[in-house]
Amino acid sequence: MSVMTDIRPFNRQALKVTEAIIEQVEPEHLGLPTPCAQWSLRQLLAHMAGQNHGFAAAADGDVTDASVWADRVVDDDPAGVFRASSARVTAAFAREGVLDGEFWLPEVRGGQMFPARTAIGFHFVDYVVHGWDVAATLGVPAHFDDETLAAVLPYAQEVPDGQNRREPGASFRPGLLVPDGGPLLDRILAMLGRSPKWPA
Repeated sequence: MSVMTDIRPFNRQALKVTEAIIEQVEPEHLGLPTPCAQWSLRQLLAHMAGQNHGFAAAADGDVTDASVWADRVVDDDPAGVFRASSARVTAAFAREGVLDGEFWLPEVRGGQMFPARTAIGFHFVDYVVHGWDVAATLGVPAHFDDETLAAVLPYAQEVPDGQNRREPGASFRPGLLVPDGGPLLDRILAMLGRSPKWPA
């Protein structure tokens, strides 16, 4: 898929699926371990909400305030906090002309400007993978449709897989091998260092 393709509809769909998964989170789940090494479900959800607000600010043209990317407190209402962040980033991405701009991403490569389409691709990959992370933690399926997975695949394939993935705080772990012909979601997860059979 060309980076000229407008992936925003697929990104919205990924967020909707992730919202539906997070609706199943109960207070007793927040301390559970997740496929994100060393993060509890509470920490993962806090990160996901913060990233949505950060990407929204970037889409709105913010190039100075890294604090907007901070994790959010989710304890009282995980689903509501995430839903609000999802609505904000969806509205920001839908703004007229947004695809012609650039996003400042303070957490990528020390803080750089990226073409909007590339930055939205980063967000898209994150929320397919993190949506699955939450689902795996809860032991429920992540129902991303085939079109969404086909759309995210080329962006996942572009994520560098090298020594950088072994660094502390790396977004993804080194890629894993999966049998040819396996489910597309499993292949995407494996190339980004997630075991589709986690926690096995």
